[in-house]
Amino acid sequence: MIKIGVINVSDRASAGIYEDIPGKAVVELLKEYLESDFEVVYAVVPDEQDQLEAKMIAMSEEVCLLVTTGGTGPALRDVTPEATESVCQKMMPGFGELMRSVSLQYVPTAILSRQTAGIRNQTLILNLPGKPKAIRQCLEAVFPAIPYCIDLIGGPFLVCREENMKAFRPN
Repeated sequence: MIKIGVINVSDRASAGIYEDIPGKAVVELLKEYLESDFEVVYAVVPDEQDQLEAKMIAMSEEVCLLVTTGGTGPALRDVTPEATESVCQKMMPGFGELMRSVSLQYVPTAILSRQTAGIRNQTLILNLPGKPKAIRQCLEAVFPAIPYCIDLIGGPFLVCREENMKAFRPN
């Protein structure tokens, strides 16, 4: 069974102060985009770099794709990109570049975003922003490259619902 990890990085959601909406938004988009059956491995963690790194390391042992939401801005407690860089062997800066480019079409503050992506062993780790609308905009932009990236790192073959998302794989 294909496994995909989702981590919502939020002090308030991890403390139960508000509902975890961003993580749930990612799961719904993955269901919309993917025809392949998959199981979600899910967590909500506070904005603590050591806790986030530990969760990323543990999840990356069982998932081919690990998507985080939140913690990508310039605030003092935003540490998701640092945690991602710490646990990855290779960084994939094109993902963040494209997400910021797309986000700039909607808000000028997209330049403050620090989302990135990287590879840990056979797992692609992707940082998304924390707002559901921005999550959709960013994931829609980068998802066409995700199945092929997972192919290249030895992961499972992901099949997209062509009517919702077209994956790009070179011939």
